[in-house]
Amino acid sequence: MLRAVAAGRAMMSHSCEPDLFIDGVPCCDQMLAHSLAHAGYLRPARPGDRVPAVLTDSGRAAITPAVAAA
Repeated sequence: MLRAVAAGRAMMSHSCEPDLFIDGVPCCDQMLAHSLAHAGYLRPARPGDRVPAVLTDSGRAAITPAVAAA
């Protein structure tokens, strides 16, 4: 889900239990989408009924591979 948001393929509703849509289709695991939003990994880009979803700093960090220490 986070990679779809990073790729600009996701929209979400701006509500207390935000719904996530990927490629225009409702996400099959809305409970996980709610959890990701409540945990601060993604958020709506702006207020509105269905707006682009964007990653937060935490969301970007979650999908960025860890760099091994040299």
